[in-house]
Amino acid sequence: MELRLDNKVAIVTGGSRGIGKEIAAVFAAAGAQVMIVSRKAEVCEAAAAEIGHGCRWMAGNVGDSEFAAEVAAAVVDEFAKIDVLVNNAATNPYVGPMIDVDLPRWEKTLSVNVTAPLVWTQEVWKASMADGAGGCSVINISSVGGLSTSTALGVYAVSKAALIHITKQLAAELGPKVRVNALAPGLIKTDFARVLWEGERGAEVAKSYPLGRLGETSDIAGAALFLAAETGSWIT
Repeated sequence: MELRLDNKVAIVTGGSRGIGKEIAAVFAAAGAQVMIVSRKAEVCEAAAAEIGHGCRWMAGNVGDSEFAAEVAAAVVDEFAKIDVLVNNAATNPYVGPMIDVDLPRWEKTLSVNVTAPLVWTQEVWKASMADGAGGCSVINISSVGGLSTSTALGVYAVSKAALIHITKQLAAELGPKVRVNALAPGLIKTDFARVLWEGERGAEVAKSYPLGRLGETSDIAGAALFLAAETGSWIT
């Protein structure tokens, strides 16, 4: 059984950098037609060029339901289907005790980290997966923070815990046509999480991990490929 995505079509949100970009690159190298989406056109264009393999891109607000519908329609128009959706886009505008968070930053966190993955799944389901032959996959990038508490990252943790439950709920609703899974990484060396891993703090976290190192984007991309490919066909 090969880790291949030949003749598969994938959308990756937040695909212009970090974990999303690495997942898109691995999927494309494995034979998939990939559409990456993110906020800035110039960053998307550069990422798609670097990924190669005919990677497409569209720029817009991932939290905008109309943009999600537009992307889904564009992909179906070009490729006639969508096989894989990776809900990777995330934000973390607030650090501190949850009791002190202001409403705008609370709502922004939930909009991007919780509502957007649901909306993108809804749009992809309506545009292609509901009427397809099955074998589709939705992969939500959650966080180990969604499985624990934090006095500094509590708002982010709540959003990722919600995403884990959304994953379970959609897995129950969309089977057998669509498998829905979540990856919950520990600390990954990305620009998004740089403040958490640079310097002594990162070294201390690495010591607490059984493998003695922080995660790389390739570690998560490999797991995502396993779930998207035939190898993950009985996991949801």
